[in-house]
Amino acid sequence: MNSTILTLIVALPIAGAALLMLMPRRDETLKWMALAISLIGFLLSLYLPFHFVSAQAGFQFEVDSSWITSPNIHYHLGIDGISLWLVILTTFLLPLSVLISWNSIHGPVKEFFVLLLLQEAAMLGVFMSLDLFLFYVFWEATLIPMALIIGVYGHERRVYAAVKFFLYTMIASVFMLASIIWLYAKTGSFDFVTIQQALLSGNLQHIGNAALWLFLGFFIAFAVKVPLFPFHTWLPDAHVEAPTAGSVLLAGVLLKMGTYGMLRFNLGLLPEQAHVHAYWINGLAIIGIIYGALVALVQPNMKKLIAYSSVSHLGFCVLGIFSFTQAGIDGSVYQMLNHGISTGALFMLAGILYDRRHTYDIAQYGGLATPMPNYAMLFMIMTLSSIGLPLMNGFIGEFLVLSGAFQAKVIYGVLATSGVIWSAFYMLSLYQRTFYGEVTHETNRRLPDISGRERLAIWPLAVMAIIMGVASPFWTHDIDPAVTRVRETANLQAQASTAKPTSEADTAGGK
Repeated sequence: MNSTILTLIVALPIAGAALLMLMPRRDETLKWMALAISLIGFLLSLYLPFHFVSAQAGFQFEVDSSWITSPNIHYHLGIDGISLWLVILTTFLLPLSVLISWNSIHGPVKEFFVLLLLQEAAMLGVFMSLDLFLFYVFWEATLIPMALIIGVYGHERRVYAAVKFFLYTMIASVFMLASIIWLYAKTGSFDFVTIQQALLSGNLQHIGNAALWLFLGFFIAFAVKVPLFPFHTWLPDAHVEAPTAGSVLLAGVLLKMGTYGMLRFNLGLLPEQAHVHAYWINGLAIIGIIYGALVALVQPNMKKLIAYSSVSHLGFCVLGIFSFTQAGIDGSVYQMLNHGISTGALFMLAGILYDRRHTYDIAQYGGLATPMPNYAMLFMIMTLSSIGLPLMNGFIGEFLVLSGAFQAKVIYGVLATSGVIWSAFYMLSLYQRTFYGEVTHETNRRLPDISGRERLAIWPLAVMAIIMGVASPFWTHDIDPAVTRVRETANLQAQASTAKPTSEADTAGGK
């Protein structure tokens, strides 16, 4: 089972999508079938944390088979403590996305749920792939379903937003492809472990100026996906125009592919370059934290406010990675999970209001706590999660990232801490304008409270926000050893890159 479980998890949504395509167009049947497939996928993925061995070095549940002989491409999957919980996050959000889309999709229902399942498979493949060619295939495969979800099922400017999303991320990915091809040309392999060992052994230490371009090739692709300031401009449009489920998967999982890639490839393969360029990357991360928060503060559109909050929150993840500290990187991985939970829930809650009023304009609301008390309670829980209230999940991630930032450089910690303060301003302001005071529009007095199906979609996220805030060791128990191994490997690679030039200089001096 260990050698096949990852294949089963990736293959299930693909097989489910094929099954849905063969089914007749009976909307209710299609919805229940999509929900069943996504729930089975989540239950199947729970095998991973219960059989994962934190103390075991390297990747686990590996499958490595030759796929294409020339070039040398393998079907190589595996996970460690970093990718483990990102896989679980993906399978966890999928059934909730199906539930929240039950009555809100206007268009071909069958094709929508097919696209959701294909999107899930592609995102899972990104977190599992250990062959760089396979990684790139899955990476690019995430673009097509998401672009179609936005472009076909989105709102008024959906085509513009879909094209912008597709072009930004596809063009940036070409730089990563160039880096991957260069590494294959030098090593004869796309295998991540093989390339990492070649770098560690010193066989590729004399790559000269190519190291800079390799690093930037990967970094540009990941920075656009995060998105890191100033590569963020596609994100607000994509979120505002996407249907609710599209925004949930986009914020909850797709953006994490960028931060995961930085940790796995920029830091894992090219640590020396990561150290050299950390100062300006951290600078961009801090600008993103503050800029995203300040722009969110003045947004009149609820969904755009939540979108800009993602720019701010993901800045913390990047800052944690490039702090090169144990606490910072642990916090970055944990914050990836937290953001998926809290922001995914906020997009669902915004979507529920849109289904009732067909507007995201905050000024159209006010006093909603009176007609929608249960909805207001859930919104408050997720607001407190987003701003990092102690005993909520967001607090743990931000605390660890800021601890690492202060260890790296005090000014990083000071500036990033201001982002936490601004997040309280814009989220509490949003809540006050939406729920407190008198009902300012008569239509709002008759708004129905949250339904049973909507509660089934939101409550699991609210419960997880609390559990992750009070029981964080359950997750960090697996994350921490994997981060330690990444840092140790990075240090060994940095030492290998300096050892041979030194010895050659000594030899030249002796001559």
